[in-house]
Amino acid sequence: MKAIKHSLHILIISLLTILTQVGGIIWILNFGYYKLRKSPKSKFFKGATFTLLYLTATLLIVPLLAKTNNRVPLPILKDKNLAPHNFITPLLNRHYVKPQLKSELETISKELNSKNNDIHVSYLDANFPFIDGFPLLPHLSHNDGRKIDLTFFYTFKGKEGNLKPSNSGYGKFVEPNLNEINQTNVCKSKGYWQYDYTKYLTLGSRDDLKFDLQTTKELVALILNASSTQKLLIEPHIKHRINISNDKIRFHGCHAVRHDDHIHYQIN
Repeated sequence: MKAIKHSLHILIISLLTILTQVGGIIWILNFGYYKLRKSPKSKFFKGATFTLLYLTATLLIVPLLAKTNNRVPLPILKDKNLAPHNFITPLLNRHYVKPQLKSELETISKELNSKNNDIHVSYLDANFPFIDGFPLLPHLSHNDGRKIDLTFFYTFKGKEGNLKPSNSGYGKFVEPNLNEINQTNVCKSKGYWQYDYTKYLTLGSRDDLKFDLQTTKELVALILNASSTQKLLIEPHIKHRINISNDKIRFHGCHAVRHDDHIHYQIN
């Protein structure tokens, strides 16, 4: 029984570390305290104190400590310019970037909003707060504070807005037309089975939104004009539709996953 209990703790610690970076440490501190004190507190009480400790650390302590690693959190509360697509991202500490990237995003989102007050830039996964090289799974390169994923824009009944077709922000794709490169077929024919697996990670989706090419193109143009932009990753058929010639627009490779549901933005 003890072996099963220990294995369960190890599994939870591993999952919390993979998903949030700091959750595993907080779990150890919380349950380690009760273990050392030989406290008879119920599992519910211990779980409640873990939740409280985790939220306190995530909202108040981690943002301050992250500055020592030259990373800062992006805005959590929705404002008129820049906001998370959902609260899962900041709750899991996946919204940290270098100060330069945050500054660029604030400038880009402010300029885009000045053209249309009804929209804001929505971000998805960025980076964890600590340790360069620490993986932000399932991403391959979000590990140094210089990368972030941004959502496309969509219209609802012809009106511009901030609605997205996927609850997670991933997995609801803008499919290629018949006359466009179908990179998914190309990659999967080469054995890269994982290329479109994010279709299983939508956490719910809808089909009544239409891809807003014009506003998405404006966002891409603003990113490319930013002084520190190193590259922007999107699917080949989206690049074709946007029709902007720039060496910073790249294909991410078949070893990654589809990028016709988001923009990968990276600075130097």
